[in-house]
Amino acid sequence: MPSQQAKEVESTPVTIRAANQPRFDTLPPLGLYVHVPWCIQKCPYCDFNSHAIGEQKPPESAYIEALIADLEQDLPLIWGRPIQTLFIGGGTPSLLSGEGIDNLLSQLRARLPFAPELEITLEANPGTVDCGRFRALREAGVNRLSIGIQSFHDDSLRRLGRIHTAQQARQAVMRAGEAGFERINLDLMFGLPGQSAAMAERDLRCALALQPTHISYYQLTIEPNTRFHHQPPARLEEDGLWEIQERAKHLLADHGYEQYEISAYARRGHRCRHNLNYWRFGDYLGIGAGAHSKLTLPHSHSVVRLAKVRHPQRYLATAAIPERIQQKNHLQPHEIALEFMMNALRLTDGFETALFAERTGLPLGFVRKPLEIAERKGLIVRDTLHIRPTELGRRYLNNLLELFC
Repeated sequence: MPSQQAKEVESTPVTIRAANQPRFDTLPPLGLYVHVPWCIQKCPYCDFNSHAIGEQKPPESAYIEALIADLEQDLPLIWGRPIQTLFIGGGTPSLLSGEGIDNLLSQLRARLPFAPELEITLEANPGTVDCGRFRALREAGVNRLSIGIQSFHDDSLRRLGRIHTAQQARQAVMRAGEAGFERINLDLMFGLPGQSAAMAERDLRCALALQPTHISYYQLTIEPNTRFHHQPPARLEEDGLWEIQERAKHLLADHGYEQYEISAYARRGHRCRHNLNYWRFGDYLGIGAGAHSKLTLPHSHSVVRLAKVRHPQRYLATAAIPERIQQKNHLQPHEIALEFMMNALRLTDGFETALFAERTGLPLGFVRKPLEIAERKGLIVRDTLHIRPTELGRRYLNNLLELFC
């Protein structure tokens, strides 16, 4: 991008401060997130709360018991609210047995009102599943799989520290279909160490050949506290990465996948409901080691964030007592507004203007000045009913979000 255009998107942060406190007339939809913190080995790019256990089996029964104890302590915060989506993530949830997942879901159903046709997603690693495991998961009630492929190139997989091969990845997707899964997401990364634009396109074409209903296509980022942060790999420059992403968007569209979020592409009717709830600033309760929650509390006109203790052994020891909560934070009005924008502006279609007041409890005028600046810089387009990011705003999302800080 020309330097002059880059200068135009440089933002002068606008400080948002107001005396008005949020007021909520309705509660947002509620999702449930369950975190499984173990992996066979830690990938060098991963900054999620995951702990390598090698060939050992996770303490499945004890952990499920802890999850239920954790949930029971949180029930007063969500009493009577139906669960609209359920996501079991990690870590590597597919390390748990089908019987364990069945037990977990049965106990959750006994304590929570599940909405009809509930979407239940489970993340799976191709190196930890077989056809029998997939069938057991489907019979337990899981109806959507998210399979962490990352690449179909064996050299790339080795550099990423993945435990599976490209052939195992293909076999996992086919076996999931044979086990009865109709909704399958593939996680695929680009901007990998040593990856060319041609290699990235080949990876994407391999994914398309398997005909999943959803593809999460995202750029490798170097996060703090990861091995790649301390030993950064060689990668393409920003313009090369943007070209890969743009070519991918057109290729995916040609195959019937609509981009609805920066990194998410879906066939019609197969958008990830759980992630959409995040991006539309819905509520979610998180249980498990290191799990996070965002909950609207109308009686106190506030939004609270909770984080559970991260280490699995510590979590197992504290799941039934208050010490399981490592962090609790009631968001200030300017934090609520910023978090709404951080999520909603990732969506290609943006958001309806009425959603801001509904989900934040604040009038849209609370962010009037940064919206005006963003529109003037060409980062958003808006009218009385709708606000959405432009292509420039999506490319320079961080600059756009700085306006709301």
